[in-house]
Amino acid sequence: MFAKFSFFKKKTEQISPKTQIVAGIDPELQYCPSCGDEYRADFKRCAVCQIDLISGVQKLALLQHNDRQAVNRSMEIKAEDKLITLRKGQVNDIKYFQKILADQRIPSIIGGEADACRKGCRGGPELHLQIREADGQDAMVVLAHDFKNSTALDSHDLSHIHAAFDPRAAKTACPACGSQFAPTTTTCPECGLCFG
Repeated sequence: MFAKFSFFKKKTEQISPKTQIVAGIDPELQYCPSCGDEYRADFKRCAVCQIDLISGVQKLALLQHNDRQAVNRSMEIKAEDKLITLRKGQVNDIKYFQKILADQRIPSIIGGEADACRKGCRGGPELHLQIREADGQDAMVVLAHDFKNSTALDSHDLSHIHAAFDPRAAKTACPACGSQFAPTTTTCPECGLCFG
């Protein structure tokens, strides 16, 4: 005969909505509306962005509003819609950005120059990723989030962004962390960014 053990005790008390954490956001904390950094309730300004913080309740309401807008957003671009060019680049890059936007229900189209070289051009023709002007702000937020995720850099520290890995130099600098090292290796010894 086996004994029945209960490792988890069922909660009988309800968690108040004020303290319930939703999507990683605690309503009792403060958040920066620009960078998203989290602060204790007694903080009023973001230490990095120097702007006023919003409460977790306000941030949750903003997220819910943005989710409703995304669901109601038409994925069809009409002839009368005013378009803006969001990005220019090669086909693989443009298709990557188009997919990221589509995942957030932001429609886009790919266009190009009518006289773009079709053969013999290195890298192929430059294409344009176009979106509705009304979706511009939302699209910039999506691309900024992708930039932060794909580079591990955020808008707070871009001081080394102009550094370039030069294999011919005696010493080179990493554009991600600024570490200087001999270019005999193709990986930054400080942050692990690969250059190969």
